Amino acid sequence: MIIYNVTLKVSWAIHDEWVKWMKEIHMPEVMATGCFTGKQLVKLLDTEEEEGPTYAAQYYASSYADYERYIEQFSQPLRDDGFSRWGNNFIAFRSVMQIVN
Repeated sequence: MIIYNVTLKVSWAIHDEWVKWMKEIHMPEVMATGCFTGKQLVKLLDTEEEEGPTYAAQYYASSYADYERYIEQFSQPLRDDGFSRWGNNFIAFRSVMQIVN
């Protein structure tokens, strides 16, 4: 199992609308690609929040090939949508992890 993790620092100016967009629009669109079997949005605790809170959007893929298919076929338009909506009011970094049993 692969976890595609996107960690995001979000400005307070867009926070409430951004969370709603993530839960109601963006994450469902990512899931609609068929590349992932599950998702969750988590808020990081014990982080500096003066400029805004930090979240992690996590998507679960059955295989690395499913993750690669997402990156190659679907990720760029979905990323572009976020930047066109929110501009520089957030920063994101991505990581890919494997669950160790």
